Amino acid sequence: MFLLKRLLRWLLVLLVLVPLALTLLYRFVPVPVTPLMVIRLFEGESLQKDWQPGPRISSQLKMAVIAAEDNKFCKHSGFDWDAFGDVLTEAAEGGRLRGGSTITMQTAKNLYLWPGRSYTRKALEAVYTPMLELLLPKERILTLYLNIAEFGPGIYGAEAAAQAYFNTTAASLNRRQATLLAAVLPNPRQFSAARPSAYVNQRAVAISRRINGLGGWLTCINR
Repeated sequence: MFLLKRLLRWLLVLLVLVPLALTLLYRFVPVPVTPLMVIRLFEGESLQKDWQPGPRISSQLKMAVIAAEDNKFCKHSGFDWDAFGDVLTEAAEGGRLRGGSTITMQTAKNLYLWPGRSYTRKALEAVYTPMLELLLPKERILTLYLNIAEFGPGIYGAEAAAQAYFNTTAASLNRRQATLLAAVLPNPRQFSAARPSAYVNQRAVAISRRINGLGGWLTCINR
């Protein structure tokens, strides 16, 4: 019994208290590395990243990512319950456990968890997501996400992606470049912003149109 209690105590520290402390830290300092980056390094990939503060990331990219990934980002408290309900319904009916994650959920996953889909990872996301929302402003959550998201093999964050694909900086991304980057996020290892397929081009155009209609849904970002 003593050993079990000790094990549970260490699990609590590892799975809750450490992420809690790191979240408080990441409110003010850059994220040095994420589990995915480490995993990819062990798989033999490179690591290209260059942290940029929020004001040095193009508002076009911020709008594009919200339009592509999470229209309600500025308004919700971490979860899009309508989308989440659809996921649970499909899972209960024996369907494949799919996405539907908000930007906050994806940030929590990228910061603290591993790639892949499982109920265990989703459960931990459900713990870490409100933690981020409670401790960080929306703009900071978006800044974290845009600095650690995978945009291609070995390429992490807006600055590295802007340099690799468009020979520019994250601050200078225009609407077209931003929508192309947002368009590849669902599968950045298959799609390329530099050599967009017909599907990526169509998706980028759709994202651009969606931005124009978001209006008051973009209140949490500086433009």
